[in-house]
Formats: sequence, structure tokens, C-alpha cells
Amino acid sequence: MSEAPGHSTLAYANAHRPWEIYQDLFQFLLPYLQGQLGLAGKSARQFSLPGKLLSLDSTVIDLCARVFDWAKYKTTKGAVKIHLLLDHDGCLPQFAVISDGKTGDIDVARSLQLAPDTMLVVDRGYNDYEWFARLGEQGVWFVTRLKEGASVVVVETRPAIGDGVQRDEVISFTTQARQQRDVYFRRITFWDAESKREFVFLTNHLELPATTIAEIYRQRWRIEEFFRLLKQNLRVKTFVGTSANALKIQIWTALIALLLVKFLQLRSKRAWHMSRLMALLRQQIFVYRGLWRFLDHPFEQPQPQVATLPLFDGVPGESGQQADRSIPQPALALPVFA
Repeated sequence: MSEAPGHSTLAYANAHRPWEIYQDLFQFLLPYLQGQLGLAGKSARQFSLPGKLLSLDSTVIDLCARVFDWAKYKTTKGAVKIHLLLDHDGCLPQFAVISDGKTGDIDVARSLQLAPDTMLVVDRGYNDYEWFARLGEQGVWFVTRLKEGASVVVVETRPAIGDGVQRDEVISFTTQARQQRDVYFRRITFWDAESKREFVFLTNHLELPATTIAEIYRQRWRIEEFFRLLKQNLRVKTFVGTSANALKIQIWTALIALLLVKFLQLRSKRAWHMSRLMALLRQQIFVYRGLWRFLDHPFEQPQPQVATLPLFDGVPGESGQQADRSIPQPALALPVFA
């Protein structure tokens, strides 16, 4: 290939190649790489949880409404949303959905099927009392922040134990209490001295210490960091095609790339920052050297080895016959980098 493919060539390919191929590749790679890393249960052990710790959130990618007319969002503005479920064991994405900007976060959340004993962390945008009740029926725990003005009935007041814990109460939502349903939650009022803010947490786990609930919600910053890495380091703001298929291909390709780089970061013995690792990988992409050696020793110069190549081996003689291989031939020494 003498030059890079043209913009129109890539746009045509992305418009006609099914985006589901890239989604399937992502779903195939994820369990394989997780198995290679051996990180299962790491975050759960940190908080004495019986299952995985997961965070669910979405991010909006702004688009031009006139160009991406299918990406409905606002009258003069188009957008797509990436809904992501992040596994805190290695901070690897476990599930992703790409939708138009108008799709509600809770609509995607309701479609999830989570394993029992999973601990799910979400923000206030996912407040849906019936969904919370259904999670409890499925044996799934959750931690979120309670919306202001929520109508509740206090069932039990517990001692406020732990630094920053102001109140610890067992509650039921008024609508569910009127239906005489035995659906109970826990409301924890917590003062964060670092940010000097009061937080009101909601969970269906009635046994964990209140300070642990607060710390579990604090871990939600990891999914925000993942979205920031995705937008800052990979091309998900400008696109080579305008169709929905082309855009989904580019986003799924970015997710696959981020998954692979995250895997390299976790496998390396060096404490890499993701942005620096990506920058050096771009710089070294056409340098012939061992990948694992580079990850652990990035500033080490490749050591040249000398390979001997015969100059005249196999050159025909005057009669058209092959030259006699028993006769020593001149050789050329070339440096080869391992």
C-alpha cells in the first residue's frame, strides 16, 4: 500500500459493512482478556461482596443535526449515546449499547439481565422505584443517590455508625407502602468532609456498613474516567461516515481499541497512565520490537542482531542451470531488531 485509503473509501466501507461484526468481536474479546488477566473477584473482595461490582452510566456524543439527521436529540442538535456497564475488576467494559440521543438511560437499564449478588452503582438518572424493586427480586444489589423530594415512609431508624454517617434508616416508598408491598430500602445520609457536601444514598442492601455503601458509590468515578479516556484518546468526535452503520462501526472499533490497550496496561509490570501508553504505542507502532519487552522497558533501545543473507544463492549459471550450492557464496550482513 503506497498511501492511506481515501476518506470516501473508508466511508463507503463503513456504510456497507455490518456494524454487528464489531460488536460480536468486542463481546468475544472481553471474556477472553478477562480470563487472561485473572482479575475475577478483586473488587468484590475489597468490599466483602459476594458478586461483581459494576457501574452503569451513559455519555452523549454531539453530532450535527443536518448531517446526522437520523440521530434525533434536539431541534438543532443531533447526538448518540453510549450506554456502558463497567466491570470494576480491571475497569473493563462488560456491556455497551449505542442509541440515539433521545433514548432514556432507564430504558436501557431495564433491559439488563444481571447475575444474582451483583452490586450495581448508578447515578440519580436511574431512579425508578419499580426497577429497584425488580432488582431486589432478582437478587441484585444496587447503590445510588436518592432524588430530592422523594416520598418515603421511615420503617426503622438505625444508629449512625462511622465517620461522616449522619442518618441510617430503613424506608419504603410511599407508592409501594400503600400497596402493602414488603419492599424495603435503606437511606443513608452522609457528610463528605473532603468536598464539604451532603449525600443521600439509597440501597437495597440492608446489612453492609453505611461507610462501605458510601465508598462503593465513590467508585462510580471509574466509569466517568473511562468515558473521558474514550473521548480524549480515540476518534469518537469526528467520523468518516454519516450513516448510523458507519458511526456505530467507528464507536465499536474505539471500544475494542480501548479494551486492548487497557489489557496491555494491566499486563505490564510498569505503572502506565493510559494516555501516555496510547501516545507511545502510536509512536512505536511501526518499530519492529517485542511488545511485552517494550511494555516493561519502554525506553530501552532495541538490540540489533546480525542476519546473514546470501547474495547469489539460486542465481542461474550461463547454461541456465542453478549455481552449485557447494561453492561458498558472498553474503550481506543486515541489522535485524528483535
